[in-house]
Amino acid sequence: MSMLSVENLYKTYGEKVLFDHLSFSIAEKERVGLIGVNGTGKSTLLKVLAGVDSADDGKLVHANDFQIEYLPQDPELDEELTVFEQIYYGDSELMTVLRDYEQALRDLDADPKDKQKQDAVFAMQQKVEQIGAWEASTAVKTILTKLGITNFDEHVKGLSGGQKKRIAIAKALIQPADLLLLDEPTNHLDNETVEWLETHLARYKGALLVITHDRYFLNRVTNRIFELDHGKLYVYDGNYERFLEKKAEREEIAETNERKRQNILRRELEWLKRGAKARTTKQKARMGRVHRLQDEAGMASSERIEMAVGASRLGKKVMEAKGISKMLGNHTLIEDFSYLVAPDERLGIIGPNGIGKSTLLNILAGKIEPDKGFVDVGATVKIGYYTQNYPEMDKNMKVIEYIREAAEVIKTADGRFITAEQMLERFLFSRQAQWTYIRGLSGGERRRLYLLRVLMGEPNVLFLDEPTNDLDTETLTILEDYLNDFPGVVITVSHDRYFLDKVVDRLLAFVGDGAIQRFDGNYSEYLALKQEKKAEESQKDVTEKAVKQPQKKERKKKLSSQQQKEWDGIEERIVALEERNEEIQAEIAAAGSDLDHVQELYTKQQEVEQQLEKEIERWTELSLLIEEID
Repeated sequence: MSMLSVENLYKTYGEKVLFDHLSFSIAEKERVGLIGVNGTGKSTLLKVLAGVDSADDGKLVHANDFQIEYLPQDPELDEELTVFEQIYYGDSELMTVLRDYEQALRDLDADPKDKQKQDAVFAMQQKVEQIGAWEASTAVKTILTKLGITNFDEHVKGLSGGQKKRIAIAKALIQPADLLLLDEPTNHLDNETVEWLETHLARYKGALLVITHDRYFLNRVTNRIFELDHGKLYVYDGNYERFLEKKAEREEIAETNERKRQNILRRELEWLKRGAKARTTKQKARMGRVHRLQDEAGMASSERIEMAVGASRLGKKVMEAKGISKMLGNHTLIEDFSYLVAPDERLGIIGPNGIGKSTLLNILAGKIEPDKGFVDVGATVKIGYYTQNYPEMDKNMKVIEYIREAAEVIKTADGRFITAEQMLERFLFSRQAQWTYIRGLSGGERRRLYLLRVLMGEPNVLFLDEPTNDLDTETLTILEDYLNDFPGVVITVSHDRYFLDKVVDRLLAFVGDGAIQRFDGNYSEYLALKQEKKAEESQKDVTEKAVKQPQKKERKKKLSSQQQKEWDGIEERIVALEERNEEIQAEIAAAGSDLDHVQELYTKQQEVEQQLEKEIERWTELSLLIEEID
């Protein structure tokens, strides 16, 4: 059953048509992945659905009480709020109750014996319980902790960009909604957190529409794919793997139809070129047919042209790190690290956020100095460095001018030359788009342009720091194909599991306290080994407990006199404690607003419950001993 229908959605951006009368629907609990080349309007579509942007034409149809929760790619948070307050910003009742309760507690701390302040705290406790704030608070803290945020009272203004994104994710996940819109939720998340998010979304009660470049995430989370391409929307049932199969079929059909169109056009043109003795009605009809065929839009090229990649000559000596150490304040990022980079290295650097991955890359690139040790770099090394925070672009430059600043042409491995225009086409900038201004590009298109500029420098050692952030799946596929043929060294920091599996064959894994482990293989192989070791350790613990248990039982032949005495009266003691616990609960209910007496009763209840738990545990132990004797 459809809960949201979109009818004839039309929107332009300048002269570019983003949505050419799109129509689609989203059903309850559906999981939709939205993909397409950067700049096609994916983020704009989410904004229109969320109501933060408007379309030129078309309409959205849904129930009046339909709720949408939206996570933008770059969320804006209130810098003056704490982490916890940020989650409930906009829920005025809950925010007011929580703040009033905190103030009441502070007032009582200042004067604990004030009866009026005691009554105020008790009243606020009841109010908090009425609106379900305790349960909500627990859920929020659980999700924040899973996302790596543990200081709930810290103000937002003191957090990094990645931490702010995590808070925004938590806010989106905790709010009840019929449809959850997520724009690049996996950016700035490490691999373990992404895996947790996959599991959490599998249990999400509402429908989901997500933009992400993480192809493993798409494959595991979605059951439907929307592809936005040149203003049109193509819908595929199934996950990302199924989408690739169906898209290949669609492109094959389109190629076949294009070849037929070209063949017909070629035959008609040949007929016209031979000429005719008389301008008959039949001839005029055939000329009209040629013009119609010429006017028809041909198949959009996938622009996956194979590249015979070239690079500057690289000698046998690349670089060697010797005894590198680096501190950040009192925190050790890298401790006594040494590594020899081979001429054909494909190296991935992994680990949690903030652990020192980018720092290591910067040390190897000569951007920062280590506290100890040094990096010995070969004389022929020419580094191309794609950074997370790329240099500011001149927005008044045209796309082609920006690339030509790096190089007019590059030489391929087989001696041919590729022009800047041709390289731009290969990275999905059409000839028309090349003459537009940078200021008109989306954020993702600028990152793609910056990536190409780095490659145009013809480096022989490529450093890539989180290259998959903000790049679309098609650009990533082009980059992966490029790197597959690249004749030099590739060293990349990345949290993208799919990218790591396709590009690298060796890993450096940051494991904490400055330690870095080496692993020969890709990320999936590394993860499989970690899980295998974890399973072995768990099995070892179970085996050790099983071995120790019989040894204890064999030594016990009969109850001692003291044990027999305990056993004879244990059931009566358990019944008495249970009855006392019920009596205390009744006394608490009758105590009303007498907070001192309530606190005293709570203390007694905890003591009784602890004693009851001990007696039950002892009853279990003695029961097992009696069974052995029998």
